[in-house]
Amino acid sequence: MSARTQGNRRSRPGGAVLAADTSREAERVQVELWRRMSPLEKARIVSEISRTAQELSLLGIRRRHPHASERECLLRLAVMKLGRDLARAVYPEVTVLLGG
Repeated sequence: MSARTQGNRRSRPGGAVLAADTSREAERVQVELWRRMSPLEKARIVSEISRTAQELSLLGIRRRHPHASERECLLRLAVMKLGRDLARAVYPEVTVLLGG
């Protein structure tokens, strides 16, 4: 089986490249560290990443809508996460916020 090219890195047959700017050795060490983690440690990391992504999303919303109330920001976040139709179904006031 021939090696596939992905960016400037070549992936191993059956093995994906995690990051094009990371050496194979660094990638190997990272994967080994993940394998050694307990399920609880992995869950904590994923939870923190999710919380950080939500905080960054809210920062972006506040930057784009500086006069919006906290509720409006949370509703706009719901639209981002759920899509317009589901957000409207869950939070009817989204219709007023977005119009129509």
